[in-house]
Amino acid sequence: MPDGALPVLDVRGLKTVFRTRGGEVHAVNTVSFDLKPGELLGVVGESGSGKSVTMMSLIRLLPSPPADVRGGQVLFDGTDLLTCSDQRLRDIRGGKIGFIFQDPMTSLNPVFTVGFQIMEPLRRHMGLNKAQAAKRAAELLELVGIPDARQRLKDYPHQFSGGMRQRVMIAIALACDPQVLIADEPTTALDVTIQAQILELVKELRQKLGMAIIWITHDLGVIAGIADRVMVMYGGQIVEQAPVKELFRNPQHPYTRALLKTVPGVLGERPEKLNVIEGQPPILMSEPSFCAFRDRCAYAFDRCGHENPARVPIGAGHDVACLRAPVTGGSRDA
Repeated sequence: MPDGALPVLDVRGLKTVFRTRGGEVHAVNTVSFDLKPGELLGVVGESGSGKSVTMMSLIRLLPSPPADVRGGQVLFDGTDLLTCSDQRLRDIRGGKIGFIFQDPMTSLNPVFTVGFQIMEPLRRHMGLNKAQAAKRAAELLELVGIPDARQRLKDYPHQFSGGMRQRVMIAIALACDPQVLIADEPTTALDVTIQAQILELVKELRQKLGMAIIWITHDLGVIAGIADRVMVMYGGQIVEQAPVKELFRNPQHPYTRALLKTVPGVLGERPEKLNVIEGQPPILMSEPSFCAFRDRCAYAFDRCGHENPARVPIGAGHDVACLRAPVTGGSRDA
């Protein structure tokens, strides 16, 4: 990843709400970040923290209604993805930005062959004829480690194992040589052995193809092994962002610290009992005017209930949204 390179993706002030019978749920609240060419950005947080909704908002994949992307900009290749035409978005989505969905069991269409599903974006975005698309589809299956690729193009999704289906999903996402790949918890539904194989595959493909990747997960162990930079989300906001080694060595937000403590040994400690974060993530029925983590935070004080902290820089590439940020570390516990 070249230093000082211009972002391939620049997200500014993204806001997304869901209209429900009980009112509006503010799922993404003024999220801003960028992605450099060739970078792997890890996005972590509990279920309900806004990770997947944020990334699906970027390329307008959420059904509207109930979802409403209410503000912000998503700049890619000189285009604001939130305001561009549907035709322009279709050219970019699947062509220049690939997306791997969370569940390989349901993401493939069961009534079409795997070959047809890989060939479709090749013909749509790259203008290949049927024979060219079939040749390229077989090459993609070989690239993601599926043997007898040409024969397997004729098979249907139910004829593949879970791990093989996820490899097919990766092949589809990579079909048009995207500049950006968004992977939404792509190994969650797979067993540990297959997870490790998929992670190694992604590392190899990233080196070969040089694409930028956003990897969404709740697994901090995965992030430690593959990411360059980590973005921690809570309550639809980014609460901390740092290079991966810095985040694990020097976590500053109470939520980041709590997350790391739930993984045995990640902070050099071996607790007798597994740590948990007490309480539940908030359901935000209004735009937050307070710290969303306050009710679960051991360090909360009166201001946390009246002020939603902005992210402030505390080191090279390291910023945190916490009213106690200047006194985190050893002095906080004093």
